Amino acid sequence: MRRENINDLRTKILQGIQLSYKRLLASKQKEDGELVISRDGKIVRVKAKDLAKQ
Repeated sequence: MRRENINDLRTKILQGIQLSYKRLLASKQKEDGELVISRDGKIVRVKAKDLAKQ
């Protein structure tokens, strides 16, 4: 693969990840749900509405 093809693929993958995260966050907000994330190496539960405010 050429360098620019790799960069295009990388860009598309990152855009897909961002879109997936936005959809997950919107879905969890609608359900008034929580997400499990890692902060400073510790596992914590965070309300989706709190993450959207940030």
